[in-house]
Amino acid sequence: MSVKVTFPKTDAKITGAVIVGVFDDGVLSPQAEKQDKALNGLLSSALEENKSFKGKNGQALQIFTPADSNTSRVILLGLGKAEELDALKAETAGGKLFAAIGKSGLSEVSLLADRSKKLKAEALAAHIANGFKLRSYDFDRYKSKKDKDDEPAKLSTLKIIATHPTNTKIAFDDLDHVSAGTFWARDLVNTAPNDLYPESYAKQISKELKPLGVEIEIFDDKKLEKMGAGGITAVGKGSERKPRMVIMRWNGGSKAKNAKSIGFVGKGVTFDTGGISLKPGAGMDEMKMDMGGSAAVVGLMKTLALRKAKANVVAIVGLAENMPSSNAYRPGDILTSYAGKTIEVLNTDAEGRLVLADCLTYIQREYKPEFIIDLATLTGAMMVALGHEYCGTFVNDSALWKQMEKASETSGEKLWRMPLDEVWKKEVESAVADIQNLGKSRYAGASTAAAFLEHFIEDETPWAHMDIAGTAWRKSDQPTVPKHGSGFGVRVLNDLVAKYYEG
Repeated sequence: MSVKVTFPKTDAKITGAVIVGVFDDGVLSPQAEKQDKALNGLLSSALEENKSFKGKNGQALQIFTPADSNTSRVILLGLGKAEELDALKAETAGGKLFAAIGKSGLSEVSLLADRSKKLKAEALAAHIANGFKLRSYDFDRYKSKKDKDDEPAKLSTLKIIATHPTNTKIAFDDLDHVSAGTFWARDLVNTAPNDLYPESYAKQISKELKPLGVEIEIFDDKKLEKMGAGGITAVGKGSERKPRMVIMRWNGGSKAKNAKSIGFVGKGVTFDTGGISLKPGAGMDEMKMDMGGSAAVVGLMKTLALRKAKANVVAIVGLAENMPSSNAYRPGDILTSYAGKTIEVLNTDAEGRLVLADCLTYIQREYKPEFIIDLATLTGAMMVALGHEYCGTFVNDSALWKQMEKASETSGEKLWRMPLDEVWKKEVESAVADIQNLGKSRYAGASTAAAFLEHFIEDETPWAHMDIAGTAWRKSDQPTVPKHGSGFGVRVLNDLVAKYYEG
């Protein structure tokens, strides 16, 4: 569930609770000044009395109005320094506002669209509303009605009161398509693993994306085994729920026969026990999030389809459940990947790279994309290095990295470039097979994992590997991201496609 955003006609009467902006040091925005004048200086007086409210980004102050007023209360929203207020800061303010008033008992509020030095009124209102909606996301699928009745009423509607409601709605809809993909990714990550497993996940992808015009192809376990996809087949062997590979194609760009696609690959381990190399029990419940890379990829495809992106995109997700059983693959096994390379298994908990290897080979050989970006909750080592703030990103092409870095800046999803080196490629060479699925020491685990994947990049294809282990799952609320599944990856990759690969 999330807030519904509406755009009443210009002459709509403003009632109930209204939101107006206040800049740093308590400077009222033009709309706030109008409200202050209509309320005989009530807002100015309240600011004088509440010295702690300075108008800093995301601060909120509720002021109840006299009984004879059209409005029931005015909510002052801090917007920070006027000259620094950009799209991301506006979204941060909107997200913090929802956190402050989302459970205040209000069912709806109205935001009076205002301008700033950097943003027109339509854009500023759209970004505040987008941040508000992103934070309002609530995964309550498994809560009974009785439980909900015990909670405070939650805001359900945000009205945008603007001089040009149609233009404001257009600006918001562009953002909302991205949020729709992000929300679906969050839902997938948060879904219980007894409900989301390879077969059910593949069916859900088809059900969600086919009506939007995305072409879907699903390979079952028999097809994967027959085609020689030994990595994903091995990972899924221990489970009764057999693996799947899902290919998604969005053809929104050039229809020329030689037109290139761009490619995305996602790790979709729907639950990861570690297999025979069993993980510790504490925290294992969170391993339902080990399909976060695939969630970002399918969320991206939904966004691209909703906004009818002018690009040809092919995406693949490898879906498997890593379980221990008499059928499970073992440390010491030697597998043959779809690429034909043999892999010595040293640890069955280094399974994501085996799934990705087959997907990477397939997408290159079948589609020859202009570039490939894979996303995976791959290593704890990446969390040690960068925590939950940045996604470590390994890139073999500096031009691609520059584009990803700019998309990171505009989307707010933080990427940090990590090094690729021949030293680490040699670290994963095996004495008894072509390569092994761990490095030769406990150090540089994220780098050796990336090096393993690099062994499967052919013909110098531009490629990036995003290790989202720390960013796909949050244990605390962020301004526009409630805790748990974050949907990380949808926004930054959508910006990348929109800015560099459309038209």
